[in-house]
Amino acid sequence: MQVSQLPFSVRVFFAAFVFSGLMACSDNDKELSPAKLVDLDEKKVVIDRDWKSGTGKGQDVRYTRLAPTIVGDRIYTTDIAGNVRAFEVASGKRLWKAKLDAETSGGVGAAFNLVTVGTYDGEVIALSTEDGSELWRQQVSSEVLSAPKTDGRVVIVHTSDGRIFGLDVDTGEQRWLFDNTLPALTLRGTASPLLTDNAVYAGFANGKVVALEADTGLPIWDQRVAIPKGRTDLERVVDIDGSPMLVGDILFAASYQGRLVALSRANGRGLWAQEASTYKNLGAGAGRVFYTTDEDIVVAVSAGNGQEEWRNDQMIRRSLTGPVYVDGYVVVADADGYVHVLDAATGEYLGRDKVDGSGVRSPLLVNDEHIYVLDNDGDLSSLVIESASES
Repeated sequence: MQVSQLPFSVRVFFAAFVFSGLMACSDNDKELSPAKLVDLDEKKVVIDRDWKSGTGKGQDVRYTRLAPTIVGDRIYTTDIAGNVRAFEVASGKRLWKAKLDAETSGGVGAAFNLVTVGTYDGEVIALSTEDGSELWRQQVSSEVLSAPKTDGRVVIVHTSDGRIFGLDVDTGEQRWLFDNTLPALTLRGTASPLLTDNAVYAGFANGKVVALEADTGLPIWDQRVAIPKGRTDLERVVDIDGSPMLVGDILFAASYQGRLVALSRANGRGLWAQEASTYKNLGAGAGRVFYTTDEDIVVAVSAGNGQEEWRNDQMIRRSLTGPVYVDGYVVVADADGYVHVLDAATGEYLGRDKVDGSGVRSPLLVNDEHIYVLDNDGDLSSLVIESASES
């Protein structure tokens, strides 16, 4: 297993190469080795697999995170080769497949009869949810490393050069552009925008969250999550690569080497903040917010005031995904293909199962108490967690 490494931008490839090389040289150093699997005296949970389906070629070495998405009774996926597929959520049966003549670089967006993906060449491609037929494609300024989103009027795209595009939902033509300056060094990745109630919420590599009008791209408010500190570019990296998360009227966001914050959805006013360092998606449930630190420690804080309730460091440096909450459990997956289950109230380690040896990089999905895991080889699994005493 590899040591957890940070995905620095190819715009500063040499610096990233040197850093990754130094990390790789330390693989055998005991202090930097991934944690061994937790010893289990007794099985407290059982992880059952409902179904497993192939989605194509999976991920590649460019640190893509090709996240699937669920809309209604369908789950949509893509692979690095541009194969977009639709499956039944309940059975895993494939409904259709579309082969694009492009390499997809971000996750899948789906809503309002539209499936959207982005490519390494900076194209946004829209397909029909009915049969996967191509409706339009539009060139944007750079590669698209996160899923485009739509509200039925506009398609929102976050590009790797820090811009937000608003595209016409019917034609793909550009309706507006929000520009943003990137720091000299960034992590490789962009946060998927959150689109709701005619507002776009987006996190940027400069540590800011911005709210925009979806129809016009005009700013509603902006709020700084993290302030760059330190003398070197590496010390000053404060990317927000996990998507902002909305719970009721509170927007949660977190940055690398910065903070986890709770903001008023209406005006961006800060409600509370806590020091944190993460570049993964957040999770929420049972009055708590969960996150995975850059060292792969899973942390739970009160959603109401940000006070830390527990942290679990038993999976340190195992390259964990961001956490998801389901039915009293917190679930993460790792680079060896294990799915780990914690008690959401206490952080106690309850159990695990191995879904695949290729590892899991894509964010986990939850729908109706099922967890959907897309591994790096492109296999999609539907899992259910049960208490061992009830199975």
